[in-house]
Amino acid sequence: MKFLKLIPILFIFFGNVPYKNEVHAEIKNSEDFRVLSNESANLSISNVEYLINEGDKFIKKGDFEKAKDFYLDARKLAKQLASFYSDLNSSFKGFDARIPKEMQRKGKQTLQILAESNERLASMYIKTEKPEVAVPLLIETIRIMSPNSAEGKKAYEKLIQLGFVETKYKG
Repeated sequence: MKFLKLIPILFIFFGNVPYKNEVHAEIKNSEDFRVLSNESANLSISNVEYLINEGDKFIKKGDFEKAKDFYLDARKLAKQLASFYSDLNSSFKGFDARIPKEMQRKGKQTLQILAESNERLASMYIKTEKPEVAVPLLIETIRIMSPNSAEGKKAYEKLIQLGFVETKYKG
């Protein structure tokens, strides 16, 4: 009986033995877990650029259908990113000024790449004799980039060439 009374004292003295070999999670490099911050991430501006470049390769080969698929994927991803950055921008306004500034910068980059994908897609539609599909893309480019931007001016010039508008923009 004396031995049984000694067991709790031994546990207190030597500690709880089963937990001696417990594995503790340790993060050696926090950058390893920032999977979306690297260049190969699917949800990134560089991936939109990759999709546009792949579309360009198919244009050079004359495969407009595959090029269209890549341009549409690039456009879809760019719109998603722009929406995400805009949501984060508005969510953090008034809490931490650094975050909205970063989201605004990334949002502008995303809108520029979206305008580029719209321009490539519109050019492809014009080349394949579907200008009615190109017009909304060109108008969207003007709306998101402003008529004074290089992209907006280029899009408006294409609208003039298509005959959708007649008045020259002097901006």
